Amino acid sequence: MSGLLFVITAPSGAGKSSLIDALLKDDPHLRLSVSYTTRAPRPGEINGREYHFVDEKAFLALLERGEFLESAEVHGNRYGTSQAVIREALARGQDLVLEIDWQGAQQVRHLYPSCTGVFILPPSVAELERRMRARGQDSDAVIRRRLASAEEEISHAPEFDYAIINKDFDIAKQDLQAIIRVERLRKARA
Repeated sequence: MSGLLFVITAPSGAGKSSLIDALLKDDPHLRLSVSYTTRAPRPGEINGREYHFVDEKAFLALLERGEFLESAEVHGNRYGTSQAVIREALARGQDLVLEIDWQGAQQVRHLYPSCTGVFILPPSVAELERRMRARGQDSDAVIRRRLASAEEEISHAPEFDYAIINKDFDIAKQDLQAIIRVERLRKARA
């Protein structure tokens, strides 16, 4: 039996990674697909755990060989998902989470129309800005660019099967867990 594919998208600062981390800790039957990126690792990130960190030349070689299911350029960095990893995991019946941007989500939905799309929304753009500033990782100019990008990203939320507003982390996590349960029940009944 084929596994389920969950595509989870959000603007930077909406809490997507934190929600996915919490979800994976509570659900041993769910696995995160680790994407490739050209961006530098952030403090505490480990190659192969958060991302496969590669340089531009290596990324472009993978892209040229057609090894990505999807790829996109976001905030000046490239991101891509291994096609073989997804195909093999789903064939083994493994349920997978893809943590990707809206551009990548569009590409994945084209190739896997039965995937489940979930968009994580911040409670407001003002709260999104507060969260970005609280991280203390970015300059004012970077935050302004990310906020402008976030507004564009948020405009794509209606393209997804589900939307979760991450105002309260525990409630948002419960909502995400409920979506996973519902989709597994649908699959079992099909």
